[in-house]
Amino acid sequence: MNNPLVQPDPGLFIWTIVTFLVLLGLLAKFAWRPLLAALESRQESIRKSLDDAQRARQELEKVTEESARLVAEARVEADGIVSRSRADAERLKEEIRQQARTEAATILRNAERQIELETGRAIEQIRAEAVDLSVTIASKLIGRNLTREDNQRLIDEALSQVEARQKR
Repeated sequence: MNNPLVQPDPGLFIWTIVTFLVLLGLLAKFAWRPLLAALESRQESIRKSLDDAQRARQELEKVTEESARLVAEARVEADGIVSRSRADAERLKEEIRQQARTEAATILRNAERQIELETGRAIEQIRAEAVDLSVTIASKLIGRNLTREDNQRLIDEALSQVEARQKR
């Protein structure tokens, strides 16, 4: 009935806590800081993309104001010209509006696409780093309690799971 795995061992308990605290300190120093730096970099990139989108929106407003000004001028001139000139002015107005809409839509689409790409890249990088950290921590924590065959089997399973996630 005296099972050595069930009996508490104060020395093992203390060394386990010390090992855990040292591992926690190393992870805080070498893993979290680079991860946070990468996240801040991604955040800045996304912020820049949002600023670009805002500038594009302001340019769209300028183009719309310019278009409205040109339409007003065309209407003033059209009052003194024959009906054929009026038709040409209306066509010019619609072309300018359509061009402005097309350019604005293109700028906004590009900005949204860039934001989606950067967000996807950031999420994939975070996922990959989290998997790597988890595998490293788990292997260090249970590495001494497993046989060599159990350890190899766990590594193979973890690698196959990582590959399956990356294929998604």
